[in-house]
Amino acid sequence: MKRRHFMGAVAAAGTIAARGAAAAPAPALAPARAGGERAWMLGLLQRMAEPVLTAMARGELKKRFALELSPTWDGRSRDVAYLECFGRLMSGIAPWLALPDDATPEGRLRARLRQLALQSYAHAVDPASPDYLGWRAGGQALVDSSYFTNALIRAPHALWDPLDAVTKRRIVAEIRGLRRIEPPYINWMLFAAMNEAFLLSVGEDADPMRTNVAIRKVNEWYVGDGWIKDGETFHFDYYNSYVMYPMLLEILEVLEKHDAPFWNGKPADLRAQALKRMQRYCEHLERFVSPTGTYPPIGRSLTYRTAVFQPLALLAWRKQLPASLPEGQVRAALQAVHEAVWTDPTNFTPDGWLTLGFVGHHPELADIYSNNGSMYIASESLLALGLPPGDAYWTSPALDWTQKKAFAGRPFPKDYAVGY
Repeated sequence: MKRRHFMGAVAAAGTIAARGAAAAPAPALAPARAGGERAWMLGLLQRMAEPVLTAMARGELKKRFALELSPTWDGRSRDVAYLECFGRLMSGIAPWLALPDDATPEGRLRARLRQLALQSYAHAVDPASPDYLGWRAGGQALVDSSYFTNALIRAPHALWDPLDAVTKRRIVAEIRGLRRIEPPYINWMLFAAMNEAFLLSVGEDADPMRTNVAIRKVNEWYVGDGWIKDGETFHFDYYNSYVMYPMLLEILEVLEKHDAPFWNGKPADLRAQALKRMQRYCEHLERFVSPTGTYPPIGRSLTYRTAVFQPLALLAWRKQLPASLPEGQVRAALQAVHEAVWTDPTNFTPDGWLTLGFVGHHPELADIYSNNGSMYIASESLLALGLPPGDAYWTSPALDWTQKKAFAGRPFPKDYAVGY
């Protein structure tokens, strides 16, 4: 059996803990039938979420989630992997969990997973729980705490309001405690700002320096035509998707809602500017999708797989796609992307956890900071599931995307550039 079709024993730093070489690969996800895109995406969400939430609701995530570390792992605390796994997963599935309950199979699944998520939040901050997360596991804890809090911002009524008072106090205390970490002047500044936005959103005192300086620096790094540098040097990668645009926009929305003081200008104006730039970036993302659903495998953190398309999914969920990108076109393009990546069965271990890789299991692609917990950021591409089944995003006719038209010799819109 080829290596990519099984999870062997630990062989070196960065391999998966022993599972037994005879284990069968996880079953593949078959392509969706016409009109069945939502059911297909929901199946992928369940496949990602169920093992994590079932284990953590019982306080058994650390016990059951065998870590896979990058072959070039830099030696940081392994304990942060569980915070990455839970926080990143919750950020992506929060909009779907926020939909109202109903008696459909989807509604029953949602109610069950939501209850597991609430139990998991309690374990995450309970020092007596085996699944107390790595809040003190070095600087990386700041990164993944921001996905943990982003989920609570995206679905406050579903995920924050039902928590008991003790759990809420513990979450606030852990997030405040992360102020001890000074973020470097890169995308990490937005992680610190997201945590402050969360505190503000739940009525706690927030540090305006950690929000305002982050927003100021990100705007200084804007290079034009929808692209933002990650720090002083431009990198051709997908960090505009993973961090820059989604977090910038959502932080500004919280500041605007709460009339927070800002250094120069109004959060509402900056939010409108960020949205326009993000919409332009989304036009680039859509044009990256080939006629078969593939896209350029470039840059750092490529093992985050379909998290590349978080901005398109986020704006679809929020009904803020640009007029140039009809919903049926975006849905069809994202379906093609997901099928191109997720139909390889080795994206998952035989017992259901995500692996390191891109299309399948390829740990050699992982960066020095990557583990299989990091991979749950891929759930960010499922944000459109936060729209109910009857929404026009799901019911409008599927439309061919730009490259599919272009390489079929059919008319398609020419590209342009923007100066804002």
